[in-house]
Amino acid sequence: MNKAAEKTSQQVESIFVSPMRSYTLTALDYYDQIVSAQLDAARAYSDLSIAQARTWLEVKDADSFKKAIESQQKTASDLMERMKGDGEKVTSLSQHFVQDSQKVAEDTTKKAVESAKQ
Repeated sequence: MNKAAEKTSQQVESIFVSPMRSYTLTALDYYDQIVSAQLDAARAYSDLSIAQARTWLEVKDADSFKKAIESQQKTASDLMERMKGDGEKVTSLSQHFVQDSQKVAEDTTKKAVESAKQ
């Protein structure tokens, strides 16, 4: 009787608990990386905005106005590059998460088939 209960417990562990733990760890790692990327992006965007606002506050004449316009154009270009990089980073993180999730699902399926054969 104990052997049957132990075998059932091992099957539950290998088929349900272990894969769920693996998936949860994968998901937590993904969410941690996504939140970190979002916070980094938000910080960078706010720093650019504040720097640009400070530039405009320094406008006092036609020359400083011209410099502010040039600064704004450079900032817009830098912002577009940053947004492109951030988008690529999120895409990469998401693809990695999907691949890891598929691997967990495949491993779970293999374990379930092996357990069913026993």
